[in-house]
Amino acid sequence: MGRVQDKVAIVTGGAKGLGLASAEALVREGAKVMIADIDVAGGEASAGTLGDKAAFHRLDVTDARAWDAALDATEKAFGPLDVLVSSAGVGSIASVEDISDAEWNRTININLNGIYLGTKAAIARMKGRGGSIVHIASVEGMVGDPGLPAYNASKGAVRMFTRSAAIHCARSGYGIRVNTVSPGFAGTQMVADALAALDPAEAEAFAGRSLARIPMGRFAEPGEIANCVLFLASSEASYITGSDLVVDGGMIA
Repeated sequence: MGRVQDKVAIVTGGAKGLGLASAEALVREGAKVMIADIDVAGGEASAGTLGDKAAFHRLDVTDARAWDAALDATEKAFGPLDVLVSSAGVGSIASVEDISDAEWNRTININLNGIYLGTKAAIARMKGRGGSIVHIASVEGMVGDPGLPAYNASKGAVRMFTRSAAIHCARSGYGIRVNTVSPGFAGTQMVADALAALDPAEAEAFAGRSLARIPMGRFAEPGEIANCVLFLASSEASYITGSDLVVDGGMIA
C-alpha cells in the first residue's frame, strides 16, 4: 500500500474501462484522483464508489480551455498535480474504404489531439515540481489492422508524440516523466461498443481473429493494464521516460 501516497492525479476517460481501473489502482495506493470524462452520470457514479479521495469533473479532452478548467478543479480539490493518466479514447471498426471522414476526424481528435492538449496543459502545471504523465496507447499503434485505420494511426502517433514530449521534459530539467502503456485487447466497454456496432457474425469473426493473435489465449482484464499505469505513475519508475510498456499477452512477440 501507499505506492503513490498523497499524489494528486487526473485520469481522463475515468468513468469506465481502463480509465476507471487506473483510477481505482491509484486510489488504492494512496493517491487523490480527479476522474475526468465527458460522461457526467458515469463519472460521478464512478467517483462516488472511490470515496473521498476521488472527485469528478466533466472534461472534453479536445477543448483546450476545458483542460485549464479541469486542472484548476483538480488543484482546488486536492492540491498541485503530480500525475496525468490519458485514457480517454474511441475506436470503431471499418476499413479505409468504409470509414467516414467524420469518424476518422473524431478518432484522431480524441485519441491524439486530446493527448497533445492534456500533455501541454499538464507540463505547465508540473514543471519545476516534477510528475508523471502516462498515456494509454495500444499494440494497434505498432501493427496494422485492416479494420482499424484511424485507431492505428492515432495510437501510433501517440507513441511517437510521447517520446518527443519525454525528451523535451528531460532535457529541460522539468523532472517530468512521460511514458505510454500499450495494451493488447482488453475486456472494456470501448471494445464491446465497437463490436456491437457490427453485424453479429462480423463481430464474432473479429473477436475470434483477435483472440487467435494472443498467445496467452485471452483478453486482458482492465486491472492488469491499470497495474502498469500505477507502476509508471509511482517512484518505482523514476528512471523510466520515453518508454512504452507493452501489455498484450504476447501478441507482438
